[in-house]
Amino acid sequence: MAEKNELQALQKRQAKLMTQLSATDLILQGTITERMIAKKKSGGKGGTKTIGPYYQWTFKREGKTVTINLSKAQIKRFQKAIDANKKVEGILKELRELSREIIEATTKGVERRK
Repeated sequence: MAEKNELQALQKRQAKLMTQLSATDLILQGTITERMIAKKKSGGKGGTKTIGPYYQWTFKREGKTVTINLSKAQIKRFQKAIDANKKVEGILKELRELSREIIEATTKGVERRK
């Protein structure tokens, strides 16, 4: 079992992370990709012209990859939600580790054989 000061430090860190988690706004998984399309010029003349950029949000739904086209107006908001999701995932990872440490510090485990 851990010392009282060590346990309090772990619990204080846990409370801080929970506060950060509760302050999170919208979250989305996935990525945003900028796409350009090269098309042959019309009129039989050689060369290509580039059309775009187009923005696509790609994510997984029920194990399948889904791609949605976004407008320029949507990009900033979607990217902010994707960034928030990455932050939440980091907080959850740390909370899981802290939870393990707190449980181990506050419960008696199996005594080891000699």
